[in-house]
This record gives sequence, C-alpha cells and structure tokens, in this order.
Amino acid sequence: MVSTFGGIVVFSIIIGDVLCGSDNGGSVHLGILQEWFGSHWWNTRIFALLFIYGFVLLPLVLCRRVERLAFSSAISFILAVFFVVISSMLAISALMKGQTKSPRLFPDLTNGGSFWNLFTASPVIVTAFTFHFNVHPIGFELKDPLHMIPATKISVVLCAAIYFATGLFGYLLFGDATMSDILVNFDESSGSSIGSLLNDIVRLSYALHLMLVFPLMNFSLRANLDELMFPTRKPLAEDTNRFIGLTLALLICCFLSAIAVPNIWYFFQFMGSTTTVSIAFIFPAAIVLKNVHGVSTSSEKMVAAIMLVLAVATSTIAISTNLYSLTSN
Repeated sequence: MVSTFGGIVVFSIIIGDVLCGSDNGGSVHLGILQEWFGSHWWNTRIFALLFIYGFVLLPLVLCRRVERLAFSSAISFILAVFFVVISSMLAISALMKGQTKSPRLFPDLTNGGSFWNLFTASPVIVTAFTFHFNVHPIGFELKDPLHMIPATKISVVLCAAIYFATGLFGYLLFGDATMSDILVNFDESSGSSIGSLLNDIVRLSYALHLMLVFPLMNFSLRANLDELMFPTRKPLAEDTNRFIGLTLALLICCFLSAIAVPNIWYFFQFMGSTTTVSIAFIFPAAIVLKNVHGVSTSSEKMVAAIMLVLAVATSTIAISTNLYSLTSN
C-alpha cells in the first residue's frame, strides 16, 4: 500500500510539474500554464492540481469495477507510446543536426561519492518494475484470473521497452541536464532546438497518460486498504458510504502529499529502497527460502539467497547515500 500510495503521489507531482513547472536547485522550468497564460494565482501548483483532482481524477476513481477503466487504460497506453514516438523523432532530428549530447558508456567515477551515487539508481529501477500489488485486485475482476499471467508478461516487456526508449532519447536530447522528472526539460527554457508546440505535445501527452493511469493505481490501493481495515465487512463496491469515504480520504492524502513534497526524487529514492525492494526482492526470496510447502529446489534457494543479500546490500547503500546527500546539502 505504501508503494502504491507513493506511486500515485509521484504521478501527481509529475502532473504538477507539467502544468506549473518546477524550480530545482535554481534551474527554473516553466509549466504549460505559465507559458500559455503567464504566472497567475489560479495556475499555481496547488490550484492546478486541485482542479485536476476535482474534475478529472475524482470521476475516474469513483468507478467501482476495474473493467470500467479498460477504455481509459487503453488510451493511457496509446499516449505513452505516442510520447516515446515523439521523443524519438525529436532525438533523431537533433542527431541529424548534430545537436545531441554524447552518451557515456560508463559512469564518471572521478571520486568516491560518484561511485556510491550509482546505487541511487537502483530504487528508481525497482520502483519502475514493482507492480505486484496490482496483480491480485485486478485479477479478481477478470472472468479468468489466469489471464493475468500473459498480461503480466506482456506488460513487463512493454514497460521495459518504453523505459529504455525514454531514457535513451531523453539523454540524447538533454544529456547531464536531464532532470529527475524529464518532462520539465521539454520547456522553452531547456535550450533544445525543438518548437514549443512539440514541447507542449510531449508534456501534455504524458501528463494525460498519468491522469488515466492514476485511477487504476488508486483502485488497487483502495481495495488493499479496505481489506486491511475492514476484513469482515461486505465487498467495498456494495457499500457506498465506505467506498466514497475511502476514495475521498485517499485523494485528499495524495493531494496534500503532492503539494508538500514537490520533487519525485525523494519518493523514488526512499520508497524504492525500502517498500518496493521488499515487495520485489526481499519478500519473494524469503518465501522461497522458507519453503513451507517443500517445493523449492536447491538451485532456487541459492538464487533466492543471492537475491536477498544483493537486495539488502543495495538498499542499505542507497539509503545511506541519500541520507548523506540530504544532510550534506
């Protein structure tokens, strides 16, 4: 639940970055609303997110069955692919003009701190591929829960392809200036050669994608939270008061969190090195090693033990490095 909550808060922060821009370490990136209408009180982050939550996300999260989100989920996937296609076209265009950044095959390890900073990438990667909490709530809504097996495999492959393409083309365009939220680089002050129209299309397409993915993540979070808090009550979809109460409470908490912590890096780092690494690696490895039903082979136990040690070590180093960076700044 913590991972899911952190994920939808990250979505909210990114949407806020797209609409209202960000100011990270003195580097100011304008949002779409500021570029179109100038800076006003009504297009600040808090009011823009309040409008999105009230008029876009709230109607979507009020859907009680996951099949009602099928159409919006399909559109969100198309928008994600559209984002990658446009980004690749921009990168190829910049490459032909000789305006791309030269990617490094190996990290710059000029000092010890740079080496330890490599481990801060692992929480981001782990978070990107941690979807386990969505499998069961969505699978129970399907006519045949076994359909989740091929759906999960296809999803992993598609996500890996989209992540790889986004990272590659993003670095070709922005190099070391790439921010934790790459969408804020697609603004008029980013120094890229692309037109403002394509900049806005890229950012809006992915922001809309996140808005449509948000209710699916919220569905899993709400279902898991309800099962934890009310295990003996009737199904959530059949209890209107409980359904609306949980839905509104989660939306309010997500909104306040997105306003209080307007940088996705903190969520990625500490969530990715604690809860998500536990869900993705530590708990599965512990289950295999425990071997309650006696089905684990010796080779599986060996792999699980190695995975457990690596997960704990990497997570510990990542947490320590992030804490050191926070205290030293």
